[in-house]
Amino acid sequence: MQAELYHPIHIHEEEHHLVRGLLITLTGGILIFNAFLATHLFPASPSISEISALAGALLLGLPMIIKSFKGFFTGGLKLTELASIAVLACIALGDYLTAGVVAFILVLGELLEHRTALGAQESIESLLKLTPPIAHLVRNKPARQGLAGGEEEDVLVKELKSKDIIRIKPGENIPADAVIVQGDTSVNEASITGEPFPVDKKKGDRVFEGTNNITGVILAEVEKIGEDTTLGKVKQLILEAERTRIPIMSLIEKHIYWYIPVILMTAALILFFTKDASRSISSIIVGVPCALLLATPTAIIAVLSVAARKGVMIKEVRKIETTAEIDAVVFDKTGTLTTGELRVTSINPVQEISPDKLIYYVATLEKHSLHPVARAVRELAVKANIKLTEPEEFKETGGKGVKGKVDGKQIFVGRESYLKENNIEISDQKRESGSILHIAMEGKYYGWIQVADQTRLEAKETTERLKKIGIKKLVMLTGDKKEVAERIAKESGFEEVVAECLPETKLEIVESLQRKGHHVVVIGDGINDAPALAAGDIGIAMGAMGSDVAINSASIALMSNDLRRVPFFISLSRLANRIIYQNIALGGTFVLVGLTLAGMGIVNPIIAAIYHEIGSLAVILNSARIVKFE
Repeated sequence: MQAELYHPIHIHEEEHHLVRGLLITLTGGILIFNAFLATHLFPASPSISEISALAGALLLGLPMIIKSFKGFFTGGLKLTELASIAVLACIALGDYLTAGVVAFILVLGELLEHRTALGAQESIESLLKLTPPIAHLVRNKPARQGLAGGEEEDVLVKELKSKDIIRIKPGENIPADAVIVQGDTSVNEASITGEPFPVDKKKGDRVFEGTNNITGVILAEVEKIGEDTTLGKVKQLILEAERTRIPIMSLIEKHIYWYIPVILMTAALILFFTKDASRSISSIIVGVPCALLLATPTAIIAVLSVAARKGVMIKEVRKIETTAEIDAVVFDKTGTLTTGELRVTSINPVQEISPDKLIYYVATLEKHSLHPVARAVRELAVKANIKLTEPEEFKETGGKGVKGKVDGKQIFVGRESYLKENNIEISDQKRESGSILHIAMEGKYYGWIQVADQTRLEAKETTERLKKIGIKKLVMLTGDKKEVAERIAKESGFEEVVAECLPETKLEIVESLQRKGHHVVVIGDGINDAPALAAGDIGIAMGAMGSDVAINSASIALMSNDLRRVPFFISLSRLANRIIYQNIALGGTFVLVGLTLAGMGIVNPIIAAIYHEIGSLAVILNSARIVKFE
């Protein structure tokens, strides 16, 4: 019979139902076995066997029969009706033992199918049971008390409020999205991102609900709790996806209402031509299409489980079916193919000055600047253990550069035009693409520092994998300059690149590809790529962890920034598609072959019940192959 797939929040309740169902099934099975023994031990008293068999058949079959009658009157047909008719037919013919055995096999098979489906959902629920019930609330301000001080009170996580200070100890799961205010640690974020390596965290860094604090004691200020956290949104994504029906599921359910009359008509024809009620009953039993009904849900549950484990959140399940036709992938550059963080790529002094001394002057002058380029220079100074002092007479001109004094020397840092405006002559040198900081000291040009966005290490591997799985067209879009775009494209393995794109230009390119017959995946960071993400056949948002915009802007959300999740998702979805259609073919074949065998009298009702369960288990096991996908 059909194994319904239950909502994860009801899993524990369903486990209790399964235990009760199993006890009833075993009791009924004992009665049926007693009836079988009685036929041999008391051949002269058949009534003993019949009473035991009838009791077992009613105990096992009555819940099924009651559910079927409700279905007839409410319109909620779930195909238990066919099994109920078969059991009632056996009872009406006085074959109580057969009725009992058939009911036992069908009910036991239903319990096994429920248990298997429930097990698949439990693998999803395990990802959701990550929030600890208790949090350590610190009443005193940490600035005065330190990590060891402060009055600590254990409270329920649901009682936490924004701005609360919580202490998180090594080995504990983090109870809310928060910002570290004291302490350093390493955090295992695999539960959300799928990344196996711990992430170092320090003061000012964000930590997320459900992740695991590994090494240090930290104090953190609560930002979000409950459904507003990243994990809360992930939970909602999974639960919404689980309730969604893909087109092939809707097609099967749409035509289910004519299926029962067809099977009953087939059974009637078999009875009419063969005059054998046993064959007719067998045809009804094998006609219960559990395998067909399990074909899609079991595969979808497996896909959601595997994807969530790898930090891929599938918001729209129907996109799984869409991936079979995907032949073009469009990438945004900044924040997607690149890290979105500037790094110093070269230091080019033209005077007698060492590179570290040049960095000292520039980093000190820009010590308090918020510009991303200034931040990149300061980070290099920190890594090189260059000790900075305080600048004097600092002044920043937006979009141009900065000036001030370091160790009494007048220094200018900025664009070429900025230095020329200040009557500083710049030597004519060949420079590569990227952001250039020109440096002058005491009215004399001292060289330049090149800063560039870094290509993700896995970008090239990702494009190669996409080509291997049959993606014919790879396009990179960016609002950056042509020379920068071509450098990134070459490093990442793109043959087609469009530079200096506005958001509306990206949208036009995606729509143009679709008009040419391509089915397009669009990948972006979800901030300025929303129109293109929405226009693609599938939109994938990168780095959705902690980003409401990224989570809400696309049909697929990657919780980490690992680009290799893109070919992983496409390959996983294609495997699921193949398995779904295999399951449908397998389920349909089992029904057709079963009807033929029943009509020919090769199987009796008991063998038909066993045959029916084999078909259902074959589909479940086929779907289980998805769980092992890497």
